Amino acid sequence: MLEVAAALEIVLRLARPSPPRAAAPDATALGQIVAEDLAADLDSPPFTKALMDGYAIRAGDTGPRTVVDELPAGKSPTIAVNPGEAIRIFTGAVMPDGADAVAMQERCERAGDTVQVTDSGLTAGKNVLPRGAEMTAGEIVVQAGSVVTPALLGLLAGIGRTESLLYPRPRVGVLATGNELVGPAQRPVDGQIRNTNGPMLLAQAARLGGIPTDFGIGPDDEEELRSAIQSALDLSDVLLLAGGVSVGDYDLVPKVLASLGVDIHFHKVRMKPGKPLLFGTFGGKLVFGLPGNPGSAFVGFELFVAPALRAILGYADPGPRVRPRILSNDLKANHDRPTYHPAITDDDRVTVSPWIGSSDLRSLARVNAFVVLPAGPVVFAAGTAVNTLILV
Repeated sequence: MLEVAAALEIVLRLARPSPPRAAAPDATALGQIVAEDLAADLDSPPFTKALMDGYAIRAGDTGPRTVVDELPAGKSPTIAVNPGEAIRIFTGAVMPDGADAVAMQERCERAGDTVQVTDSGLTAGKNVLPRGAEMTAGEIVVQAGSVVTPALLGLLAGIGRTESLLYPRPRVGVLATGNELVGPAQRPVDGQIRNTNGPMLLAQAARLGGIPTDFGIGPDDEEELRSAIQSALDLSDVLLLAGGVSVGDYDLVPKVLASLGVDIHFHKVRMKPGKPLLFGTFGGKLVFGLPGNPGSAFVGFELFVAPALRAILGYADPGPRVRPRILSNDLKANHDRPTYHPAITDDDRVTVSPWIGSSDLRSLARVNAFVVLPAGPVVFAAGTAVNTLILV
C-alpha cells in the first residue's frame, strides 16, 4: 500500500501536458495556461495621455491662461501649448506639445476663454501618463506559464493577440458503476441509491478546467462494464470511474481495466477516506478508479485527479495545496491511516467540521478544506498549527 506522497509522485510523473495549440484567447480559455512568451507590439500607452479632465498646461507658468483649443479622446492635437496658454483636455486624450501637466477641472476657475489654475501644488508630469509607461514595443508582457484570467484576456487584446498558444483542456470522462445506482430523478427502491458521484465528479473536473463528459452508470456485469469503459476510454483523455474498485465479488473495475490493457500503477493508498484508489494509464490516457463512497471519491479527486489535471493543463505547481493553518477548535482523533477530515478555513485559521464518515455529502457541501491528521492517536488543542488541504 502506497503512501499519499508516493502515489502522487507516480501520478504527476505520468500526467503530461498535451502539445499546445493555437487558439483565440477569449472567455472560453479562462483557466488555461499560455505556452509561449508574448511581447507587446507597440508602446502602451502609444502616446503621452491625460489622466484627468481638465486643462493641458505648462506647470511652470503662473497667472491666468488663455484657452486656445479643446482635445477630446481620439483626436490628435493640431497646435502646441505656448507660455500663458492652456488647452481644454479630457481623460485619455493625447497631450499636446508644449504641455507637461494637466490641471484638474475641479481645481480651475474658467471665465470665457481664460482659465485660472488654483492647484498650487501642480508640478510637471502631474495627471499625465507618459508614452510606454505600461509597456514598450517588444517587451515580454505575458510569460509562458501564465494562467488565462479576465485581466490577462484584456492584456492580450491590448497587445493585439487574436491567437496564442495554449495548453488544451483535457477531456474528462466520468462513469459511475454499480447496479444499486439510479439517476437523481428516480426515487430509489429495494436497496437502490441515487448516483451522487457522477454529478459531483463532473463538476470537480469542470472546475479544474477539464471538459467533462457523463458516461452514465456502468452495471455490475463484466461484459457490459467492459463495453462501457471501452467507449469512455475512446472519448476521454482522463477517465474517472467511481465505485467497483475494492475487493468484493462485484468490484469488477480492476479486472475489466486489466483485460482492456490498462497498465495499473497502484491500487491502494494509505489514506482515509479512500484507501481502495486505483490509478492506471492506457497509452497517454490517465485512468482513476475512485471509491464508491462520495466522501472517498471527493478526497481522491482533490488529492490525485486535481493535480493531474493541472499538470496536463500546464500548471507549474499542480498541487495539491497543503498549507499550515491554526486550529480554531480542539481536535481529538485516532485513525489507523492518515486521515483527511472536512474543515472550513478562513485566512490563517481552520475549523474542523462535524462528519459522520465518507458517505456524508451534506458535511462536504459546507467545507472548503480538509485537516490532514497523522495515523494513530492525536490530541490537538485550539491554536495548534495543522496541515490543511485547501480546495481551490
